[in-house]
Amino acid sequence: MNLSRFVIGVGWVLGASLALAQAPAPKLTTLPLNDLSAFRKPTPNWRIAGDATADLNQKDVMTAKSGTGVLVNIPVPKQGYGMQYDLLTNLEHGDLDLELDYMMAKGSNSGVYLQGRYEVQLMDSWGDKTARVGGNGSVYERWDESRPEGQKGYEGYPARQNVSKAPGLWQHLKISFQAPRFDAGGRKIENARMLRVELNGVPIHENVELSGPTRGPLAENEVALGPLRFQGDHGPVAFRNIRYVAYDKPRPELMNLQYTVYRGHFENEGDLGNTPPEAQGPINILTANVTRIPNDFLIRYTGTLRVKEPGEYSFNLGAPGGGGQLRINNNVVVKPGGGNLRGTATLPAGDLPFELLYTKFVSWAKPGLGLAVAGPGIREFVISSPVDGGNDETEPIFVDAPTNTLLRSFMDIPNASGQGRRTRVTHAVSVGSPEQVHYTYDMDKGAIVQVWRGDFLDTTPMWHSRGDGSSRPRGTVQRLGMPELFVGKLASQQAAWATDTTGSGYRPKGYVLDENDRPTFRYQAYGTSVEDAIRVADNGQGVRREVTFRNPSADLYARLAEGSTIEPMPNGMYMIDGKSYIVRVEDAGGATPVVRSVGGKQELLVPVRGGKLSYSILF
Repeated sequence: MNLSRFVIGVGWVLGASLALAQAPAPKLTTLPLNDLSAFRKPTPNWRIAGDATADLNQKDVMTAKSGTGVLVNIPVPKQGYGMQYDLLTNLEHGDLDLELDYMMAKGSNSGVYLQGRYEVQLMDSWGDKTARVGGNGSVYERWDESRPEGQKGYEGYPARQNVSKAPGLWQHLKISFQAPRFDAGGRKIENARMLRVELNGVPIHENVELSGPTRGPLAENEVALGPLRFQGDHGPVAFRNIRYVAYDKPRPELMNLQYTVYRGHFENEGDLGNTPPEAQGPINILTANVTRIPNDFLIRYTGTLRVKEPGEYSFNLGAPGGGGQLRINNNVVVKPGGGNLRGTATLPAGDLPFELLYTKFVSWAKPGLGLAVAGPGIREFVISSPVDGGNDETEPIFVDAPTNTLLRSFMDIPNASGQGRRTRVTHAVSVGSPEQVHYTYDMDKGAIVQVWRGDFLDTTPMWHSRGDGSSRPRGTVQRLGMPELFVGKLASQQAAWATDTTGSGYRPKGYVLDENDRPTFRYQAYGTSVEDAIRVADNGQGVRREVTFRNPSADLYARLAEGSTIEPMPNGMYMIDGKSYIVRVEDAGGATPVVRSVGGKQELLVPVRGGKLSYSILF
């Protein structure tokens, strides 16, 4: 037995717990949308397109642009209702991770059915203050005609919060689904579950158990495998980037487990010596509960790992208060030491020797042991006892906005890719509203940094323990680019927008509150006095910004938006970043908005002519 390198760095021990690290993301398979061959007998309401556009103001209006890559449903004239207009995949799935983008027409209704039986509702819920059963992202209710009136629908689950975007904008849905389980005789032994559903980056369901099919299923029976189904009889909807991981392979099993417990402080090779065991014997599952010794012990497990599907497997070992090591097929898979006890191994099918060591020597940590496994066609699962022990998790500290609410904190903004380094806004003011529409303002730049819909702020990073001074939005966030000065001067049409306030004479003047505690921000830049009033738009559809300029200097511009693309639309509207959000210019003070391309991106600028500039950010 080799216990070398079991000494764990203090930094890792302080953070040790059995909250196992997230598994690496499995490779997704893309459903091809070059034609309709991935689907069974599509009806004329379905077509393949290059893009789709929905009118923000007209109900059930969607148009399709020629091309490929987008699946569009536009009900045909005289089409009625019925599942014959729905679209079923050739793919039949059990456990599944699914993600896709979708676009709703105004007032439209659709749904995604897992196995054709369990519906996640898609609905134009833009501007609704609260989530409801039947609203966007809800797990639709079951239905029983034999129940009394008003009770026929049951077991529906609304989203935790309404984080829907506007019709005509792309929304992102992620579903982790666990199919029902059946014994060898075909009897159901476990219900289906929505393990997790995310809408526009926000978790809206976790571990929702489904006792049976939701209303309007493909069939009332439950099965191990069934198709994906896209509803097509209740209004226009478009889909793109439909990707999935099917988990259809048998899990590995632990067999013939034996444990041995040793008392002592074991950190280095040779520490065990001739120490006699404190306890030993057979056991059915990996657990730290085979000993009541609180500290200074080692548990050695041996047995067989039966692998039915050959391929590459990943292992995630939680061993708080000390360290661990894992050997499979006589090879070290998880090395001792280090803070991230993960390892991978390519395993053949068959019965393979298994050995796991867990040593604990940090007195204040709770003992615990957890092992999770993922493999080819196998979703990560805990092969040990339920994750027991570990350190207590931090209780989150949330701030709601039942009234207009302001909170100053640091705010971290990810870069354009969402990966890697972040920009910290050090003078951020986050403004929340009871309409569930909120924004963050950078008082160093006079810029709106981000807007979001849903719950207000998670202040745990700021107020837990010593804190780092930052907070983060809790709803679906629309970021508006990196924080840069809202007003600027341009030496030419191709001059880059200033990334900081150098040479601008920028001077913040704080803010004043109106009778409803809504702030108007004040500052000076380029010799111009600016007042910036931001209010929730009508029906909670976004935010409306009214900026007042006094004595504006010559050649002054306001930058309303930046993005990879800016597409002019009718009625003073502009689609930003491939239909991510909308800017609607309501009053440009007599000036004409300009879309320019510079530095590999596009910007929407308005020359400042004095007076007021009014526009809305709709999302």
